[in-house]
Amino acid sequence: MKVVGIICEYNPLHNGHIYHINETKRLIGEDTAVVCAMSGNFVQRGETAVFSKFARAKAAVKCGADLVIELPLETSLSSAEGFARGGVKLLDALGVCTHLSFGSEEGDAGKLEKIAKALLVPEMDELIKKELESGVSYAAARQKALRRVLGETADIIEKPNNILGIEYLKALEIIHSDMQPVTVSRFGGDHDGETGYSASAVRAGLLEGCADWSTVPEKAAEVFKKEIEEGRGPAFTKNIETAMLYRLRTMTEDEYDTLPFASEGLGQRLKKSVISSATLDEILEKTKTKRYAMSRIRRMIMCAYLGVTAEDMNTSPAYIRVLAATEKGRELLKKMRKTAKLPVITKPAAAKDHLNGKDSDLYTLAYPNSTQRLCGTDFTTSPYMEK
Repeated sequence: MKVVGIICEYNPLHNGHIYHINETKRLIGEDTAVVCAMSGNFVQRGETAVFSKFARAKAAVKCGADLVIELPLETSLSSAEGFARGGVKLLDALGVCTHLSFGSEEGDAGKLEKIAKALLVPEMDELIKKELESGVSYAAARQKALRRVLGETADIIEKPNNILGIEYLKALEIIHSDMQPVTVSRFGGDHDGETGYSASAVRAGLLEGCADWSTVPEKAAEVFKKEIEEGRGPAFTKNIETAMLYRLRTMTEDEYDTLPFASEGLGQRLKKSVISSATLDEILEKTKTKRYAMSRIRRMIMCAYLGVTAEDMNTSPAYIRVLAATEKGRELLKKMRKTAKLPVITKPAAAKDHLNGKDSDLYTLAYPNSTQRLCGTDFTTSPYMEK
């Protein structure tokens, strides 16, 4: 059986994501099993997921996925390179995935592979360092360096989904994975856009209390609406702003220096911004520079809130946490008992041997209904099994 891995956030799941799943099956085979390695309760933007990992995984298996596993927290809060490498490592560790599918504006895996291979040449690092000396961002420096080698072909890397796709291809090469890459053409104006659908637009609607549910699959919308009715969503970062400010204001100087992405004095710059700011938005604006993107600062702040250090970010996935599965997914789990390179966690109690659950405890503080802000959800919530 062919098995395709998809690295995702589904924050939240929308019709564009279903298009990606269906188009992937069309390209590989309709009977292909779909495994999603999905961000947990925190996402790469450095924010809380609008609905919990358990709800988003349930929605995914109701709408086309066969097995949903959780990306490690350190992967979810990493840069594009770290996000891609952690996701690829996790899917490869299952021992069952034959393919890796991702969306891209380019739609041609061959062209993306050409850039990925160019970036892996040792000389490229020196070219990028020279460009960085001019004070531009890393992304701009990388593109200028690539243009020197590949000419206009390098312009492909301007698009956000192409960037992530190239990182997936680099990761496949680095870890010598046998998974075959497949890319699906994505449409839309921003990082979340796909065939005209946007997760950011859905989140904006949820924030304003007027979400457009027509862009969300009906079965997924049912799951999310129930979360809202029971007070477990939407969970926005602004809901935990006071707790985050408390953490930032009580950190030591050394703790700022050991944060992920805090090199070149950025940790101390963040500390100075905290001292002179009353809100998270103020801190972000004062810390941001031409060289460092807002997303990097948001990830730093979220890592501070969760107690994640730069050393933590260098660890590889240590376990496979199952969040949801269909009948076909459960067949894969049986196969993984022989093929998986890491422990597979299917029972909540077993999770205590591999994680402390603190990030989930801090995530539930973002729930609108205070009675739902419980501790220990990682150890009391079983994977959802679709019949």
